[in-house]
Amino acid sequence: MPRLYTSFAAFWPFYLREHSKASTRALHYVGTSLVVLIAIAAMVTGRWMWLIALPLAGYFFAWVAHFGVEKNRPATFTYPLWSLAADFRMWALWLSGRLGRELDKAGVPRGR
Repeated sequence: MPRLYTSFAAFWPFYLREHSKASTRALHYVGTSLVVLIAIAAMVTGRWMWLIALPLAGYFFAWVAHFGVEKNRPATFTYPLWSLAADFRMWALWLSGRLGRELDKAGVPRGR
């Protein structure tokens, strides 16, 4: 039975540990970047139907990472909103070069 988290602060280190491999995180970055690009393109062009592709772009890469690389169950199955927020937080921290400190605090070994 999965542990029940009652706050995002408690969930965040768990989320990072579930993304312990660099290739898992990289696949998430690809999916999240595509989500952002598709959303921006839809807004700029007014082609709102493109927004239908957001879940496919985001989840495809994440699920390939979890089932194929990390060999674990995506946290989004149990914590969908916190997982979404954590994915964008992880992506933003990676873009800003500040993710390493968070991985260290969560006990995720480097270089995996």
